[in-house]
Parts: sequence; C-alpha cells; structure tokens
Amino acid sequence: MAFDLNAYFARIHFSGNFAPDLHTLRQLHLLHTCAIPFENLDVLLGRRILLDDDSVFEKLVTAGRGGYCYEQNALLRRALLAIGYQVEDLAARVLIARPERVPARTHRLQLVTVGRERWLTDVGFGGKTLTAPLRFELNSEQTTPHGIYRLTRLDEDYLLSLREGGDWLPLYRFDLQPQYFADYEVANHYVATWPESHFRHHLMLCLHVHNGSTITLSNRQLTVGGEKHELADAAAVYQTLQSRLGLRLDSPKHGIDCETFAAAFNLISAR
Repeated sequence: MAFDLNAYFARIHFSGNFAPDLHTLRQLHLLHTCAIPFENLDVLLGRRILLDDDSVFEKLVTAGRGGYCYEQNALLRRALLAIGYQVEDLAARVLIARPERVPARTHRLQLVTVGRERWLTDVGFGGKTLTAPLRFELNSEQTTPHGIYRLTRLDEDYLLSLREGGDWLPLYRFDLQPQYFADYEVANHYVATWPESHFRHHLMLCLHVHNGSTITLSNRQLTVGGEKHELADAAAVYQTLQSRLGLRLDSPKHGIDCETFAAAFNLISAR
C-alpha cells in the first residue's frame, strides 16, 4: 500500500500547517510516540517483519498496529522525506543492558537536517525512546517531554545517555556510517529470529503520553505513570493491548485473535 502523508497525519493526530522546519519536526516526533506503540508482537508470533515502505505503512498506519525500531523509524523517515527533510540513516549498538562486549548494530535511528543544523531523531527505542529530536551537539543536556538526554563521545563513537536521578544511563552508541536498506534487513532478521534475542522471550510494549508519562507492558506487568499492575492472564493482557495501548487487532492481515495471542503469550510465560 503506497505511502499517504495525510493518512500518517491522521494516525498520529497531526493537523495544521507543516514545513520542513524544526517546529514541525518536534510536533511529529512527539505525536508519533504518543500514538503508535512500540511493540514486538509479530516477533513472538513468528511472523515475518517486512521493512519496505509500503509494508510498514500498511501495518502501522492502515492496520493500526505498532512496531519496533526498524518499522517505527522507517515510517517516520518516509514522512520526513515526503515533507522535504534531508534524512541520514544510521545504526546503533545498544548498551542499556550494559553488555560485557561491544554488541552488534541492532538499532535503527536517523539524523535530520533542518537549515544548517542536524538533529537526532528516534521513535523506536521503547520506554526510553526520544519524544523530541535532539540537537546533534556534544555535552549538552537537552530536555524532552519525557526526560533529559545528552550526547557525548565514547572512543570514536557518539553515546546517547538518559539522566536517571543523579546518574546517566547509557542507551546506545553509534557512528555516522551510512546505513542502507540491506543493512537494516540483515539486522532486523537477526533480532527477530536469533534464539537469544530478548524480543523473542518477552512481550514489550510502550506508548508515551502527552503529559510526560508512559504506559508500558512487560509480559503481564502493566505500568501506567510509574504505577505497576500485574494482569491476571493472557486474556487480560490481550484486552489491555487494545484498551490501554491503543492497538487495533482486527486487520485481516495484521490482526491477532485472542486464541492466537494466548498461545504465544503462554509459551513465553512458561519459559
């Protein structure tokens, strides 16, 4: 299904004038993360995740589903190009779990040029994702609607960190090596099918809220604005996907019925 900018605007509840400027970029970034949930349902269901523009648009916009970084940032990228922004595709090595060794590049992000400045954009990093673009400058604390971030140097890479209390939590490191569609296809296949991938072992969803809070679901634990609730069973989780996370699950192609979901959910719960 061909990309439709107006349909994307409707999906994220954007209205009004737009131009390839910083004001529009900030609006889109926040609205996108507050409307389209981060989610890994298709990985748990063993479904193939397609990254071409038409497939991403059909799933995240037309079918009302969410997705993870390769899909989320692909959709934002397509919208930004349609508006007239210059976009650079990049990849990052995720550090949030503090791995002992330098991990592979398994996260998609991008730089967007506005005038003479470049801005880091990323709508696909789950509960820690940016809800506003960051000016691409070092050692500057930058406030977003959902947290304070900064970019620093780590060896030859750039490091994105989030302030938590008095500490800085490293999220990921990246360089400016251009990424191509094939690079994302390989990484997407790896994180979706590698037996050790955390996407294959845990249900993970996140939706940001305009008031600065988030709604997250990790297996059966629902967290709303910092308040945790344990859901009773797969049926309760399935209902929550729709009522609290805003997912549509009725699409003939991208929908999920309760029985299919429960089978996959109960399988990961038993591990």
